[in-house]
Amino acid sequence: MAAPRRLRASRVLAGFGLVTLAALLFADLDLARPDPWLTLRRIGAGLLSPEIGDPAALAYAAALTVAFAVCGVFAGALAGFALSFGYRLRPIRALCILVRSVHELFWALLLLSITGLGPLTGVLAIALPYAGIFAKVFAEYLAEADPAAGRALPRRTPALSRLLWSRLPLALPELGAYTLYRLECGLRSSAVLGFVGLPTLGYLLETDFRQANYGAAAATLGVYLALILPIRYWMRLRLAPLWLGASVWLLSRHPAPPMGDGALWRFLGDAVPAPIRSGDWAGLWPWLGKLLGEQALPGVIATLILSQLALALAAAVAVTGFPLIVRRVTGRAGALLGHLALVLSRSIPDYMLAFLILQVTGPSKLPAILALGLHNGAIIAHLMGRQGDALVSRLRPDAPHGLRLAAWELLPRLSGNFFALCLYRWEIIVRDSAILGLLGIATLGFYVDAAVQELRTDRAVLLLVVSALLTLGIDTLSGWIRGRMRLSAPGMRQAEPEQAEAA
Repeated sequence: MAAPRRLRASRVLAGFGLVTLAALLFADLDLARPDPWLTLRRIGAGLLSPEIGDPAALAYAAALTVAFAVCGVFAGALAGFALSFGYRLRPIRALCILVRSVHELFWALLLLSITGLGPLTGVLAIALPYAGIFAKVFAEYLAEADPAAGRALPRRTPALSRLLWSRLPLALPELGAYTLYRLECGLRSSAVLGFVGLPTLGYLLETDFRQANYGAAAATLGVYLALILPIRYWMRLRLAPLWLGASVWLLSRHPAPPMGDGALWRFLGDAVPAPIRSGDWAGLWPWLGKLLGEQALPGVIATLILSQLALALAAAVAVTGFPLIVRRVTGRAGALLGHLALVLSRSIPDYMLAFLILQVTGPSKLPAILALGLHNGAIIAHLMGRQGDALVSRLRPDAPHGLRLAAWELLPRLSGNFFALCLYRWEIIVRDSAILGLLGIATLGFYVDAAVQELRTDRAVLLLVVSALLTLGIDTLSGWIRGRMRLSAPGMRQAEPEQAEAA
């Protein structure tokens, strides 16, 4: 059977360009605030003069942010490690796909009605989706380990024993390195959990901004950056047991509000569609049709519009941003400044960045597009810039310098990686577009949040299923396009779009 015809990059670019133009026609990009420049000046003044009103509260929130991240990531890693041994089995693989397709904030919203506003909610909100991610990545690491050691074992050695004694020792360094990288992602997730009420740095940041206390907000943001920027220096593998023990101790001392007996069973009962609970099976289809037509469909359309514009902005940021960290383009000082700009853009979670921009522009799709585009574009630009810097040494001696080098030498050579990286990030952008509805933007997350606030768990669960299916659909389409274009990005796994950041 003949191989499918290769999909040309020009056609993919043209297709995405047309879809982006169509999305622009329906996007709400208006500035809702009457004087955004006044708000921006006040925020700028606060950033220039940070104020630490309560040092003890700020330090405690920072400690809880780290504790949630450490406990959630290690719990997810343990669960993912156990699941990785059976990842080839379809039920286990389907379970992992399901849990990782739901954002941490969505998990937190669901868990609040079961475990309350306590430590367990924060740990599980991170651990559940991370377990699905770890399972797939760990399974691929184990599968890719050198099989030579297994040939020395007796023929009748069970498959699990063969895996444990031959492949696992070879894969352990990569498993440890990836787990440490995931802690950086977990720290971002932990900070964002504060926006649903958990007492992390995100909670203080939201409170300070809503009270227009911009100096205190600047101090909170500064503490967060002081934690995440040097994380690879203070979070080492040999120190992981110490950090884990300290985090467990801190969370065990943090008070958890009582939820009463039977909270889990009440949640499971409320998750059953209302017509079924009342015995009205005939009313199930009208209930389902109304929910899908009036909430799910508009939410999906808004999510796709937002994600498409964010993807286009991310691509533009990547193309213009990657030369900033190539020393032969911008010089040593320019590359240092470029690194700083890209690191800051990718270190601040897109949800937090959208919230900050929202304070200036007011509620519309504009802050979400800017936040998603800048955050994801910085990630792609960082990876392309590193690849471009490595390419410079292999260019001919008379190769040009500056922007001509970036435009005529590096970009053509990196175009395949550029498309692959953008397509990898597409699924993440769609997933995060849905969750940004919690900020009042009418994506799927907006309707999920409304259902949770109204205690309509059945509606929230169904909308989350729609969100997960949308994410999986985009991931499948992205994989199909990458396959037809025959693309691969060095250091990036199909299972984990962000893994190359750990390289």
